Formats: sequence, structure tokens, C-alpha cells
Amino acid sequence: MTTALIADDEIALADYLKSQLAELWPELKVVALAHNGVDALRLIDELAPDIAFLDIQMPGLTGLDVANRLMDSDIVPRIVFVTAYDQYAVEAFEREAVDYLLKPPSLERLQRTLDKLKRQLHEPEPIKPAPSPDLLGKLAELLGQQPSVASRLEWIRAAHGNETRLIAVDEVIYFEARDKYVSVFTSEGESLIRTPLKELLDGLDPARFWQIHRGTIVAVRHIAGTVRDFRGRTLLKLKAHPEQLVVSRAYLHLFKQM
Repeated sequence: MTTALIADDEIALADYLKSQLAELWPELKVVALAHNGVDALRLIDELAPDIAFLDIQMPGLTGLDVANRLMDSDIVPRIVFVTAYDQYAVEAFEREAVDYLLKPPSLERLQRTLDKLKRQLHEPEPIKPAPSPDLLGKLAELLGQQPSVASRLEWIRAAHGNETRLIAVDEVIYFEARDKYVSVFTSEGESLIRTPLKELLDGLDPARFWQIHRGTIVAVRHIAGTVRDFRGRTLLKLKAHPEQLVVSRAYLHLFKQM
């Protein structure tokens, strides 16, 4: 039986990837979920999985750190990097024959990765499973140059009645475009900003915020699940918030297992 480990500090994303793998490759056994690089390295040593899905950005050790340390180990799984970086950076990974998944991965993209892994696992002469130290150095350098990471939004200045508030992005439940404004919903209520939703999306961490509709962006950690209404639409349920949000067809793949 082929085994795999998933390492991602975003618990919802790790669970989501696990559910996708169960659908596309039922015979694959996910032996462990790790939520930081230190645990990932320990579990790989203990369980010796055939495949490791490593998030690039994790506390303790990054996915690249884990891959580097595996170079000196007798246990080297086939590594698939999981990243929130844009397509241009990821294309460089692919040219160097390193597998990757953009967060959150679609079923179609994941299927291509799994097909590649299956071919490698059945090669008469196994392909070296881990990327070279030189390649890991190139990836680390490339990731360090990504301007999108440095410019991630952490605070938002918004109007709340007659006040102007500074809202931490971590406090946001969801954003919704309305006419000339974008509403920002937190546990304290609704505030307004003039930043266009597209510009806002470019500044948010895609691992923490998902667009579910052309006018709606939701914080992943506040997602409770989905329901279908009498019209056949998929509605998103939020934790500790009564509002239900419409998920458009273009984004249904994010919630296929819910």
C-alpha cells in the first residue's frame, strides 16, 4: 500500500487535501497530518511514507528545510511542495521537475500530480525521490524574492459609523463587495472600505482567504461547511455567524467534500 504524509500549518487546508486524496486515490493511505515542520520531519522518520506533501511556509521548519534535512536521511519520500505563491514562481518549480500544488488545489490539478507520482512509484528503476540541494537553494532564493509575500495585508483601515477603525486581517470573517464599497465583517459588526475587491484579494494570503464568489472573500478558519438551498445553490455556513454566503460554480471545487 502506498502511504503519504501531509504537512500544513493550516488545519483546514490539510484536511481538505486529505479529503481530495481520498476521492482521487482511495488506495493511498494518509498515515499522518503534521502542522509544523518539526513534527513533519519526526513523523517522516517514524512512519517512512512514500509521499510527503510539504507546505512551503510552516512554523519551526519550512517545507524546504524539511526537504534539506531529508538529504542526509535514509528515508526520503517523494516530495510534493504545497505553496500559496503565484503561478510565475511555481512554473520555475515545474521546469526543475519538482511537483507542487497551489493552495487550495483543484481536483484536476491534484489528479495530474497523482498521475505523475504513480508513474514514478512504478518505474523499474526508481527515480531519485527528493529534489537536489542545489534546486532547494534555488527555490529558497526564488521564494525570498517574491514581492507578494512581503506585501501581504495585515491591517485594514475601515469606516465604522462615524469612526475610522484599524482592523487586523486576522479578525476578518469575510469581505463582500457592495456598490462603491466593500463591507468588512468581523465579530464586532460591519465596516466599510473603498478598496476594490480585486486589489484586496491580491494583498491577502490565499492560504487564509478564499474567494467563493466574484463579490465575496471568506476567511478559511471561519468556514463551518456548506448546504444546498431549494434553488440548488451551494451556501457557505460560517462559524459563530448567522450569515450564509452563496458559492458560485467557479469555486465549488473548494467545497466538494463538504
